[in-house]
Amino acid sequence: MLCGESRSPLRHMEQISRVDPLPLPSTALPITISGLTKKFGSLHALDSVDLDVRSGEFLTLLGPSGSGKTTLLMAIAGFNRPDSGSILFGEREMILAPPHLREVGMVFQNYALFPHMSVAENIAFPLKLRRIPAKECAERVDEALNTVQLSGLGERRVDQLSGGQRQRVALARAFVFQPRILLMDEPLSALDKKLREQMQIELKHLHRKLGVTTVYVTHDQREALTMSDRIAVINHGRLQQVDTPEVIYNQPANSFVADFIGESTMLPLKTEENNQLYFDHILVDSVPDQESSQDWMLVVRPERLFPLSQESIDSDQHLIFKGKVIESVYQGETAFAQVSISEDHQLTVRFGTDSSGSRHLMNPGDQLDFGLNRKDIILISK
Repeated sequence: MLCGESRSPLRHMEQISRVDPLPLPSTALPITISGLTKKFGSLHALDSVDLDVRSGEFLTLLGPSGSGKTTLLMAIAGFNRPDSGSILFGEREMILAPPHLREVGMVFQNYALFPHMSVAENIAFPLKLRRIPAKECAERVDEALNTVQLSGLGERRVDQLSGGQRQRVALARAFVFQPRILLMDEPLSALDKKLREQMQIELKHLHRKLGVTTVYVTHDQREALTMSDRIAVINHGRLQQVDTPEVIYNQPANSFVADFIGESTMLPLKTEENNQLYFDHILVDSVPDQESSQDWMLVVRPERLFPLSQESIDSDQHLIFKGKVIESVYQGETAFAQVSISEDHQLTVRFGTDSSGSRHLMNPGDQLDFGLNRKDIILISK
């Protein structure tokens, strides 16, 4: 039977819990995190984290391995208890609530599907725990299968599915009970590149359709840029920057964000008279907000550089770098070149290709001028 009486320990857990379960309307909830701290021995996995997740948004926790992103997600889910701090769902404090009473949907990295159950039985499992009537349960399962484009596969065993299909089953199980918050821990990491990129778009479309508040964990910068309304960059248990993908990429808050998000070269600058910033002899910009006591770096994105002809050189509009091509690499839709601009510094230049053989535009040994539009200047303090 797809849905019926459950023998799970849910009833016993409800009796011992100090927190009543949340109601189940489908409106999304905001999450407010304040002063969240978690230590493992002497290691600060989370160091006084403050974060507001807006109702209905798709927010990605992005950082390298060991940065604290999964620890933060598991704290929101209730799978680990912080040492101090607050987690509000709406206006309700959830720091002591056990996971099953938080009413969040969860998608794990390994999907955590039950191999002895069919696809439909896996999806129905959270409904069975909540004792949803059989007719409504079957209707919700059918609707979820249709939403994730698995109609007709309900009776199939999960070990008969592809990786992408299993990921869809895990998603369907996470939202079938209409949670107000959806949490996902690197759910696409096991998929190949092409399928992963396809699923990124599908997840973005699904989020738009469901409207549920979503917190997503990944270490993949491109994935975060593709899917997110906002990105929270985390490192060593501290939030480095929280903003839209466009602002994170074009206005990084510090050198870690600039280096971690996308490709970049960072060139050290010297502050000279009248607070002017120079790289070698090239006037880059003025010190921002007269913060003359700091050391500054120029962040150069490789796709923002372009070759200049003698006729197009205009130092008022462009920073001009004179360089020698060290290596040129063809990658299909794009190519890149490594260019030496001084004894100690190189730039990466990335450009598009076409069928005419534009990959040969830059060859090792070529002496070229490269321009960076002044509106694309990114300055960060060391």
